[in-house]
Amino acid sequence: MPLPIRHLAVALTMCCALLAGSTAYAAPQHFGQQTTTVTVADPTPSPSTSAEKRKFAKTRFVADAALAAGATYQWIVKPYKAGKFKKGAHGRKLALVKAAVAGAFAYNRLKAAVRNAKADPLLSKAVAPLTAGIESLKSLPSKLRKGKSTDDVVNSYDDIINKVKDAGNKSGAEIKDKVPSASQLTNS
Repeated sequence: MPLPIRHLAVALTMCCALLAGSTAYAAPQHFGQQTTTVTVADPTPSPSTSAEKRKFAKTRFVADAALAAGATYQWIVKPYKAGKFKKGAHGRKLALVKAAVAGAFAYNRLKAAVRNAKADPLLSKAVAPLTAGIESLKSLPSKLRKGKSTDDVVNSYDDIINKVKDAGNKSGAEIKDKVPSASQLTNS
């Protein structure tokens, strides 16, 4: 029974590695002891100044909040206003599923936005009062999936998104809605 070529290549590579390792270990000791120092670079680059750190945090805050706002408007507020969540509406189940996924995505992005806001002194003061409201959104996607009190769920999302936008705008970080792609929704 012939072996696949990749099995042979792996076996040959392993044999060469073992041979090279054993040869290096059994090398004559008359060459003297050599010490090697290996320096490993920090894998995460850090900003050189605190101003750069704040700048990147503010940019990330804006991006995360914009994606949360876009998802909320596109798949929660807009279908709600069109009457897609009402009993007997055409496409209601699909609209509710999309809204639940968008709700979970918006919660995830808002949590990321709060983490980024903590790195900027001005944003952290503006967003700090909203953390409890953002945390309350955690349970809303399951309520939305079950179809319970859609008025309250939609209003909660819309209210929190507007408060985050206002906090960003007051801190000099203008937030414009950005509708996420389907892959962004499912990979969050």
